[in-house]
Amino acid sequence: MNQAIETVRAARSSNKITDQEIREYLFPDFFELHGDGAYGDDPAIVGGIATFHGKPVTAIMTSRGKNLEERMKKHFGQPSPSGYRKALRLAKQAAHFGRPVLLFVDTAGAYPGKKAERYGQGQAIARNLLELGQLPTPIITVIYGEGGSGGALALACGDEVFMLKHSMYSVLSPEGFASILWKDAGRSAEAAELLGLTPDKLLEDGVVEGVIPFAQDKQAQCREIDQVLSQEIKKLQALSSEELLARRHERFRKF
Repeated sequence: MNQAIETVRAARSSNKITDQEIREYLFPDFFELHGDGAYGDDPAIVGGIATFHGKPVTAIMTSRGKNLEERMKKHFGQPSPSGYRKALRLAKQAAHFGRPVLLFVDTAGAYPGKKAERYGQGQAIARNLLELGQLPTPIITVIYGEGGSGGALALACGDEVFMLKHSMYSVLSPEGFASILWKDAGRSAEAAELLGLTPDKLLEDGVVEGVIPFAQDKQAQCREIDQVLSQEIKKLQALSSEELLARRHERFRKF
């Protein structure tokens, strides 16, 4: 079996690290904030204020839930428009107060339901792409499971993106790609290879800034994440706002 499809399976595994575990270890004083400032509060996006190494940050993450009832309520971690708007609201608040923004992504993509489309799913994602990219504060994304389509990109449009070793980041799921290209979802393994969705391949192509080593123990995995984030925040905070935005814009131009 090729490496790509094994990476997909690992990224979707129920045994991987969860958003709750990341919060408990990295942000023990996390204070959740609710609402998108317009009409709703999507539980698939959990965001709030915390301290990280003694300094204030805003942490925002996709959440799949702990049990079936929660997972259904959260659409299995697929955000709705109010989720993206909540993320943007919290990021703008962070920029206003000079807090770095840390985003953690594990989503198959944006929620594709009729109600989501009615309330402006595409527009919400587009606004995140435009406005997050212009906020004068450090923005770092960690993909810790699935990073699917525009649903993930809307939370990965800042200064740097890091991936856990057993995660994926792709424009489309392998099954969707195979269904569109060959009308055969059974060719997902072949599609996964063509998509180049593995961390090592994306690092090689310059799409992400780094790959965080895999640790079997979840606390050890959080320590690996902690080490990368503390190092990168310090580096980004040393830049002026003008330098930070110029660096960010250049990052996307090279694609």
